[in-house]
Amino acid sequence: MIGDVQVLQSVHTVLVVDWPSGDVPDTLARAGFEVTVHGGPGPEDYSVYEYADGEVQVRHVGVAPAQVDLVYAHRPMAELPGIIATAQTLRAKTIWLQSGLTSSGTPDHRGCWVPQEDSRTARELAEAAGLAYLDEPYIADEVRHMIGSG
Repeated sequence: MIGDVQVLQSVHTVLVVDWPSGDVPDTLARAGFEVTVHGGPGPEDYSVYEYADGEVQVRHVGVAPAQVDLVYAHRPMAELPGIIATAQTLRAKTIWLQSGLTSSGTPDHRGCWVPQEDSRTARELAEAAGLAYLDEPYIADEVRHMIGSG
């Protein structure tokens, strides 16, 4: 199984499909990743997050990127087949799914708890599609740790 640090070290481009807080796209952009966010259900709901002049700037682009290395999603497990299809279309190597829940089921923007059976099933589906799969840790904390600011 591929580790989160190894994944992040090989990533340059990220598609964020929803998020539990703005910390996710902001932290990724601040760390130097090319970040595109699909922030709504429509086919034109795409924005680029870029770090410039000491702040994250958001620019609506209206189209999906041509290719990404990683698809990060904060969506229900039932949407995983669609997320996998998107990742394949964009030639991604990895899916990083975050639940936004604690082990008690309480919403928490840093929460990564997924029932073990759901995690195993998701991993099997992703790997069958040729993708690596992660559902923990919280990606923004891991990015901060990787760049030495957390």
